[in-house]
Order: sequence, then C-alpha cells, then structure tokens
Amino acid sequence: MKREKLKNGSYNTPEVNAALKEMFHGKCYICENRQIVSYQIEHLNPHRGNTELKFDWDNLFLSCAHCNNTKSDKYDPIIDCTKENVERMIAFRKEGYFGSDEKLVFEMLDRRVETENTVKLLQEVYYGSTPQKKMEAKILRRMLRKELSEFKEYVREYKEAEDEEKEDLKFLLQQQLKDSSPFAAFKRWLIRDNKDAYSELLPYID
Repeated sequence: MKREKLKNGSYNTPEVNAALKEMFHGKCYICENRQIVSYQIEHLNPHRGNTELKFDWDNLFLSCAHCNNTKSDKYDPIIDCTKENVERMIAFRKEGYFGSDEKLVFEMLDRRVETENTVKLLQEVYYGSTPQKKMEAKILRRMLRKELSEFKEYVREYKEAEDEEKEDLKFLLQQQLKDSSPFAAFKRWLIRDNKDAYSELLPYID
C-alpha cells in the first residue's frame, strides 16, 4: 500500500485497517496486547496538522485506545519498531510476584532520546497517570501477568519433559516467542535472562 493512495482521502478505511492488523499481528504496537476491544490507527510521529505526516503510510501504526490516548503527542520521538529491534534498546522484565512487590521494569540499554521517550511511554501505559488510565493499566497488567504465567508453565514443562513431549513443547515455545505472540518482548527477555538454562531457545529470539 502506497502513501499516494491515502493522500487525498481517509487513512481510516477497511483496507488500511486490515493491512495494519496483518502487519502488526493484530497487536497494539506499544503494549503488545492482542485482546483489543478498540483498534485505532496511531501516528508514530504526531502529525499536528501536517498532511504529509497524517497520510504517510510509514507513519500509521496499529494501536489500542489505551495506548493511543496515553501517547497522544507527548512522546516524540520514540523507537520505530518497524525499523529497529526495540528489545536491543530496552529490556522488558516483570519482577517479584503477585502483590505489592510485583513491578514491571523497562531498562534502557542505550542513551538515545528515542529510547528514553519509549521507556517513559511504556511506564505510563502500564501504570497510568490519571484515575481512568490507572484502572486501564491495571487490567493490562493483569493480562500480562496471565500470559507470562502460562508461558512460564510451558517453560517449566519443557525443562522437565523428555523426547517426543519435549519436541512438542519446544514447538509451542517457538510460537510463544514469535513476534505475533502477545507480550512477546517480556517472554523473550525472560529467556535472555535465563540463557544458560535455555540456551537452545535463544536462536528463536535473536
């Protein structure tokens, strides 16, 4: 799909939405949630009335309403996940357990302004800054917790399995580590942080 096709019309069309949904695996490009009830088209670089940016195909990203509203035009620039591997610039971790000691950590691995802004955005997305956004963020964290809990169980089963069962679980973990998987960045960093124990899974994330 070319920018010229969007220039004189609307970018919010069935064709554009379908193309973005396929490109981003049906996930919000910021929080990586797939259980989205409100899809929106987000501008990576805020257009602020600039027609070129508003209709530039390379500037259109699939987002959930929570992340789109949180980002707005406050965070600019951020990392372009279609051009750079975000996980090489940010480590995604969930530390602690359910309760008061549980927290999400987004560690900067370089000092670029894009990385700093992306970390600040992720922090606000997952924790909120207003009463409404804090409620939405709590739901998002609950989804992440559930997804990671299931993933960790697969990893434990894989470690204990033998022969044919191990191969089946390895295939399942491969699917869980793909870009299309929800919250994939957290899952892949879980493997990176335990690379000695799961070295055979590293080729599926790097």
